Amino acid sequence: MFQELLTCFGAIEEPRQASKVEHQLIDILSITVCAVLAHAETFEDIELYGKHKENWLRQFLGLPNGIPSHDTFRRVFMLIDAERFEASFLAWTRAVFSPPREEALRQIAVDGKTMRRSFDRRKGMSPLHVVSAFATQSGLTLAQRVVAEKSGEAEVLLPLLEGLDLTNALISLDALYARKALAGSIVDQGADYLMALKKNNKTDHACVVAHFSETTFGKIPDRPAVFDAFDETHGRLTRRRAFVSDDPELLAALNGWRDLCQVIAVETITSVSNAHGGGRGKTKSDIRYFLTSSAADGPALASAVRNHWAIENCLHWVLDVGFREDESRLRDRNAAANLAVVRKIAVNLVKTEKSKGSIKGRRKAAGWDNDYMQKIVGF
Repeated sequence: MFQELLTCFGAIEEPRQASKVEHQLIDILSITVCAVLAHAETFEDIELYGKHKENWLRQFLGLPNGIPSHDTFRRVFMLIDAERFEASFLAWTRAVFSPPREEALRQIAVDGKTMRRSFDRRKGMSPLHVVSAFATQSGLTLAQRVVAEKSGEAEVLLPLLEGLDLTNALISLDALYARKALAGSIVDQGADYLMALKKNNKTDHACVVAHFSETTFGKIPDRPAVFDAFDETHGRLTRRRAFVSDDPELLAALNGWRDLCQVIAVETITSVSNAHGGGRGKTKSDIRYFLTSSAADGPALASAVRNHWAIENCLHWVLDVGFREDESRLRDRNAAANLAVVRKIAVNLVKTEKSKGSIKGRRKAAGWDNDYMQKIVGF
């Protein structure tokens, strides 16, 4: 697996002047991936890891001039073209992590995340914002793209999906991406879309709200819920109900959404039983709406709506809490974007190793035990 990664790294153009190169690019990238997997958070940490693991690393790497300094690591990651690095990551995920063909509904969730401390006020630069494509079944990150300054997430959606195998996939997106042109482009690539619909599509949202108000909510529903379940955690009792409509009049009114097949309404009713000070708290209800070109059955679509949030729980939360990404003070946008890719490589590697224990525990074990690290990276 790691050998395939090194092969993909080989397509990255050397950004330094040949006469000044003392450390091979492939060595720098390999040490960085292993160090980040083993809990390194800064370039100083990466250098420290390399020095302590030099004898082990020499079994696989050339290291003609020893371990690079932290300044060398920093300079290289500032110079490597971020788009090329993202492309090498995509090539690796396509080569190693083939999509599960047996899945009835292969879902790819797309969402963005801000690296909150990567801003630079002196240069007037906002924090780096990265959009990722995440396979909900396997829990692996498939691709990432950096959002340009003064741009939005929707602008990088098509470049993000370009190169991915989207055949029969369901692309789930929040309301920021709810544009008819993007829906058409997703269908053109052989995939289906599942888009949240909010008031940024004012007319269509009002039409859907009116339809479900007449047929479902506030009365005995015309159709039974495709999903209806309770769960109680941390003093909160939650009921979730999902309704699906393929009413021809509704679909006709939602003109312009390519191959629109079904409309979904998900109601969440939450009651807090241990409000501050004791006693029962308030009950609140929230209804969300979704458009999809998928002909999957109601329960599968209801599951896909909830599974979309796996990108928050299984990727963004892991990056923030486990890899402390939000605390990184790296201000150079190119270096920050490249390290974001390295973190996702490390997440994928540690997730494919199925030993018992948390991701945090497996990363610590990889830092302490060379044999376990070798098992994960597959040198």
